[in-house]
Parts: sequence; C-alpha cells; structure tokens
Amino acid sequence: MTHLNPGRLPARHSLSVGVRLALAAAMLSAAGIASAQSQTRAPQSEEQRTTTLGTVSVLGSRTSPRSETTSAVPIDIIEGEQFHNQPSVDVLDKLRTLIPSFNVSTVPIDDAATLVRPANLRGLPPDSTLVLVNGKRRHRAAVITFLGHGLSDGSQGPDISVFPSLALEQVEVLRDGAAAQYGSDAIAGVINFGLKRLEAGGAVEAFGGQFYDGDGFTQQYSAQVGLPLTANGFATLTAEWRTADPTSRSVQRDDAAAAAAAGYPGVANPVQVWGSPETDHDLKFVANTGLSTEVADLYLFGNYARREVIGGFYYRDPTTRAGVYTNDGGETLLIGSLDGGACPTVALRDANGNLIPYATVGAQVAALPANCFTFLESLPGGFTPNFGGEMEDRAITAGAKGMWAGSWSWDFSLSWGRNDVDFFLLNTVNASQGPEQPAGLRFNPGGNVQTERNVNFDVGHDIENGFTDGPIRLAMGAEWREEEFEIKAGDPASFGIGPLTQQGFSIGSNGFPGFNPRIAGTFSRDNWALYVDAEARLTPQFLLAAAVRHEDYSDFGGTTNWKLTGRYDFTEAFALRGAINTGFRAPTPGQANVSQVTSAFIDGELRDTATLPPTNPVAAFYGGEPLTPEESKSASLGLVWVGEGWQTTLDAYRIEVTDRIARSTDFTLTDADRAALVAAGIGEAATLSRVGFFVNDFDTTTTGVDLVTSLNTEHFGGATTYSLAANWNRTEVDSYTPGIISEARVKKLEGSLPRTKGYFSLNHQREVFNANLRVNYFSSFYEDHLDSDVILAEEGGLPIHGGSAVTVDAEVGWKFESGLYFNVGAQNLFDKVPDENPWGGVAGARYPVHAPYGFNGGFYYARVGYRF
Repeated sequence: MTHLNPGRLPARHSLSVGVRLALAAAMLSAAGIASAQSQTRAPQSEEQRTTTLGTVSVLGSRTSPRSETTSAVPIDIIEGEQFHNQPSVDVLDKLRTLIPSFNVSTVPIDDAATLVRPANLRGLPPDSTLVLVNGKRRHRAAVITFLGHGLSDGSQGPDISVFPSLALEQVEVLRDGAAAQYGSDAIAGVINFGLKRLEAGGAVEAFGGQFYDGDGFTQQYSAQVGLPLTANGFATLTAEWRTADPTSRSVQRDDAAAAAAAGYPGVANPVQVWGSPETDHDLKFVANTGLSTEVADLYLFGNYARREVIGGFYYRDPTTRAGVYTNDGGETLLIGSLDGGACPTVALRDANGNLIPYATVGAQVAALPANCFTFLESLPGGFTPNFGGEMEDRAITAGAKGMWAGSWSWDFSLSWGRNDVDFFLLNTVNASQGPEQPAGLRFNPGGNVQTERNVNFDVGHDIENGFTDGPIRLAMGAEWREEEFEIKAGDPASFGIGPLTQQGFSIGSNGFPGFNPRIAGTFSRDNWALYVDAEARLTPQFLLAAAVRHEDYSDFGGTTNWKLTGRYDFTEAFALRGAINTGFRAPTPGQANVSQVTSAFIDGELRDTATLPPTNPVAAFYGGEPLTPEESKSASLGLVWVGEGWQTTLDAYRIEVTDRIARSTDFTLTDADRAALVAAGIGEAATLSRVGFFVNDFDTTTTGVDLVTSLNTEHFGGATTYSLAANWNRTEVDSYTPGIISEARVKKLEGSLPRTKGYFSLNHQREVFNANLRVNYFSSFYEDHLDSDVILAEEGGLPIHGGSAVTVDAEVGWKFESGLYFNVGAQNLFDKVPDENPWGGVAGARYPVHAPYGFNGGFYYARVGYRF
C-alpha cells in the first residue's frame, strides 16, 4: 500500500483549481442554474420505454404498486439515471447523497468494517434495514462489524456496494417499518433495487476523478447491453470494473516522532495512515432476464462481484509495543532466548523515563549473543500492519409469475446468495515465533462466509364487494429461508503458539489473530413465514391497509407482527397519511455463534481471551442466554401536498426498539470459576482467562421528521427543477445494563450522527446542456476518537465535538443526439474539511475520522459515455 500525502498540501493541486474555475464559468454561462438531482429523464428508445418501471414503487404495499405521492407511507423513488449520475461511484455514497436519513462514513481503521462499510437509515444499525432486489430479499454480508463506533457495533448487514449503478432502473427507499410485510430486518425501512429490463441498446462509460490533494485517484469503466431473448423476452447484462487509490489525511504520531528523534531508523512520516482504503480489482456483474410465455412470465437475475480492499492499522512502537518489543511498559527491551540460555538486559529508557538514543540501544542489540532474539534487530523502526480482505459475492434468483382464472396473480421464486470474505494481514508478525515468520510478513487469518437460500410463493386477488369504493386488494404469501454462517480457519502462522510464548511474546498475527481450527465451523438455522396483506378504499378519500405476518425460527421460536396503514385525501392536492406497526430483527447465525479466541501470556500462564457464543457453557456460567429477536414498535404521521409541477411530503416518525443486541463486557475467570467449570466437564475453561458474548441488553427510542419537496419550472430558458430534502433524527437510549453497555457507548449511540442533515438542489436542462448544483448541510456530531470509551477529556478520553458544515457539489454536462455524453464536476467543490482533530498526535489522524461528510476534502471528476 502506497503512503501518500501525510497531510493536506499547503497549495492546492493546480488541476483542482482549474476544475473549480471551469465549473464556475460553465455555471455562469447557464445563468447559474444547477442541481445534483436531475428529475428529467434522458431520451429513451421505444424499447426502453416499454420496459421501464416508471415512477411507481413496489414497496409499501404487497398488493399493488403506487407512486411516491399516492402511497400511505413515505417512499423515495430515485430514477436510475439520476442515481447513476451522482458524483461518487459507490452505491453507498450515492444513497448518502440522495437520502438525508441515510448515513455512511469512510472507515479507515476498523478491521472487517473496512471491507463492508456499515450504513445507517434513520439512525439505526445496518441490519435494521431490509434490502431487496427486484422485490426479492437480498442476502447479508459475511462481515460482523465488531468496531462500529457505537452505532453499528455487532451488526451484520447486507453489502449493497456490489451493484453497478448503471444496472439500476430505479431505487426505492421505504422510510417506514415493514417487518409485517417483508420479515426480519425491516425496522428502519426497506431499500429495493430495481434492475433495468432492456431488450435492445446499451451504453459504455468511463469515469475518472481524484481528490484536490492529488490522491485517491479513482477510475471506473462500465458497459451494458440489452438483448432480445426470443421475441418475447429480454436479457440485460451490466459490468463494471473499478480501482481506487488510497488517501492520507494524517499527521505524525507523537510516539513515532519521539522514536525518530531518538535516532530509531526506518520510522516513516507519517508512520500511520488515516484515509480511504485502497480498492483493487473491484469487479461487478449483473444479469437480468425475463421471458413471457402463454403459461407464465419467467424471470432470472443475479450478480457476481469481487474486490480486494487494503486499509491501515495501528503503528507498533519499537519502544512500547507489549508482547513484541517490551513487556514492562517500555523500560527494557523484550529479548527471547532461542535455546534456553541467558540473555542480557537492554534498557530502553533512562532513570528519568527518557528514551535512550538508538545509537546506544542498537549497539547493545548488535552485541547480543547469537541465541538471543529481539524484533528491534529486524524491525528497528517499529511496524504498521495493513489489514485487508478479498470479498466475493454471488447471488441468483429464478421464478415465474402469472394469473389464475384471470383474477388471481401468483409469483413463485427460488433464490440463493453467498458472501465470502477472506482476510489477510501484511507487514506484521507472530511474535511468539521469533525469527521464523512467513514470507513477506503476510498472514491469512481465515474468513467468514454467509450463505442464504429462500423459497417464496405469493398470491394476490381483488375481492369485489358492495361495501368499499373499489375492490379489497388481498395479498398472501409463504416463505422458507435458510441461513448459514461459516468461520474459516486461518493459516497456522496466524494463530500458532510459537516457542517464545513462555517468554512473554504475543501469539498470533499481531493485530488480528487468526481463527484457530477449534472455533472454525458452519452454523445454520432455518425459518418459515406466512403473511396476509389487505387494503381497500373505504370511501373515495379514505384508504386503509393492514398486514400481519408470522415467522417461526428453528433456534428461538416464533414471532408475529402487524401493521396498520391509512391515508385520507382531503382534496386532490392535500392528504394525511400514517402507519403504526410492530417489527423485529432476528439475531443472525453469525451473532449467535461467532467465536474468536486471542491467546496471551497472563500471570505466568498461557491464557485465552474469548468471544464465545452466548449458548456456550462458559458464557452461560456468566449469564449468557440464547439470543432473542430485537423487537420494535413504530408510528409515522405525514402530510402530502401536490400541485401542478410541485410536490411536498412531511413525515414524522417514532421507533422504539427493545432488546437490542450488544457484546457484553469481558468477565474474568477466577481460579474457583475455572475449577468449577472443569469439574462440570467443560475442559476448554482450563485455558480461558476472560470471556465475552453477545447479549440482548439495551432499549432505544428514535424520533425524527423527513421533509421532501420539489418544484418543476421552465426558468432560465429550459427545464429547471428545485429540490429540498431534510431529515431531523434523534436516538435516545432508554435503558441498559452498566458493565455491558458503557456510558461512552450511550453517548455514541445518541450523538455520533448529525441530528439534522439535508440538501437544496437545482437542475437545469436546456437542449443538449445540463447543469447541477447541490448545497448540503450537516449539523454537529460527536466522536469518541479511537473508541477510548471515556466521555470527558479530563478522564483520559478523546472526545470530539464536531461542528456543523455546508458543502457544495456542482456538475455541468452535455448530451448529444448521437448518444455521446460528457460531464465534469466536483463533489465538495469548496474543499470543506472538519476542524482538525485535537488529539491528532495520539494516533496520527488529522481530522475526525467519522465526520458525516468525510475528511478527504474536494473531489473532481469527469465522465464520458455513449448510449446506443
């Protein structure tokens, strides 16, 4: 991994200045009209028009599609071209730009969360949002987010970054609880990705851009083709390939500066990089096919994706790193004997606690007998591991749908999905193995696999009657699902107990010890569900809908949930809508069975510190119980105004979630506890020192308001759209168990996201020219830097109270009748970055690493493509 700029360049990259000037000139030439969200469709061929989804959503009702302004619950419908043309390339970042209540941050140093970034809808964790593709449930990722900075700790959500945005016809976001309709995970809402259905034509496109500081160069190439599948079908194929260079927004760590000043060789500057990780070989492929027959409409769609991500890790100081360089707080050097003979003592600090110059220490190291080993000889400047992973994602769904007797609709589908992650560490050591390290200092600590299988059967029927204004629309269905979570063992070097263990050297690949064969295995569960959903207009103005769903799980039993939705249209322009519902999120097999054991030499003995399944006998000894679902109650109330060329929706919501899942505190096994467990036949307790496990523990209440409005005009000689969207959101922790959930975790749950987020945008379309301008607002946020778990600085914590911010995005482009198009733009045009981190010297981060608008600054880009 290349270490790029250690901080922000004192003078801006000349090309970035040119981009800003060019954009300003183009915007002025277009009368200053621009917006980041065009609502105007590109010209479409007849084949494209016959297969488009239009501006209706399959969400919110299982009975019939509706538009966003006629639905009884809040739904955002984002057209595929509008979604694709956002300045970022990752689907997660596009959603963050377009949906104010959706948040995702860059994750520089967070173990597996570097590979699958946690995203939050309405302030809830990633696994509280259900993801669908063409209306079918999407499998979750294999990554459990152990380091989620309070809000996402322990979550296991889906990876939605595996889709090329060019493949999407539209994206629908249901901002309302929907577990009674769609099942587990739909507490915060539902996101549905609708795939394009082209039987002719296609597109090719190239994208390139980088940050104003001259790093993070990103290139992406996309291609799409629509093919006829006989005379009555289609096959739409989309591929995308991307690479993204890393960024660095770092300063030198204080301890590294001190080591360098003392003459320690090989101390890089900066020694630890905080920035966006490096993404390589990011390949995505999506196929969507359909075929109409006299009996039924057949469909088949799926995806394949793979990528490699390499992120940073924490620096190992050659004068303080326990288990590698020292074991007495940095007073003396840790020296191991390779043959059992005696080794001399080498001091690292003098009597006043000051570092002894390396010239003195190095001379003593060079004079050590041949049987004495120290890492200061081979890695005198310390080392900084790189954590990475190789992800592979595959999914396929096949089905058929049609009509019975002209009035009963039916849909039968089978789906399979698999997310496979293999971790690796570079530039680190298994200290207990002494000089015997793997080639290239590379370790493979194992990985995780998530596999899901689904079977669905849905039917619908309109019941004509004399009591309602129109038919009662009825939908019913059944579902069976199986989930598997696999822990793959690492290579022996990643978990091995080397010969220097008894002399105090740490075990396993330093930074992320490998999964040993004892904890490797596959864990599964299955469940079945039945649901019924009905809606009707009791009067021409009053729509009422109800849904109930029962699910039964093999590991914890059954749960029944319901939803009641209503809408009253006072006039054609004004309506009141609302919903109340219960919901749930089933604990995943990964959360229920995850095991990770780290070994250390404690009190003269080799001991293990473990995260164990809550049903493990050792965990049960300390109160562990089988996990149960998180349960929710939510309500929403909204207003809808619609006029000629404009629409406004205002929705308030309240979500209460009980029994949320968290990792417990670590319990220390006393000698008496250990003896009792061993006597009870639990032999593994003999080597355990501390244990923790997942547990249902705390309750929260989330309240908020969403405002979405738009106006279409013919201003400035062309079609001009003004849009405003904003979200206010607050989460409060109602109850928790001290010792399992800390006060610092509560603070992060309640303050890590901005309470207010929104944007105002303009889009101008005139003949072949278009211009976009967006102004984004983020209110203040709280960050517990480095997860110090302490709220106040005077208590030894590292709190950051980040201020509010405004950023600006701008783009100009041209679309020609030939199909050629070109865009140039900038995200964060005026290069807004957070206030500098007051604790930057502790670990080298120049800015708060979880600022809601990022810390990389301005990004300029160009996009060129051709539609045929």
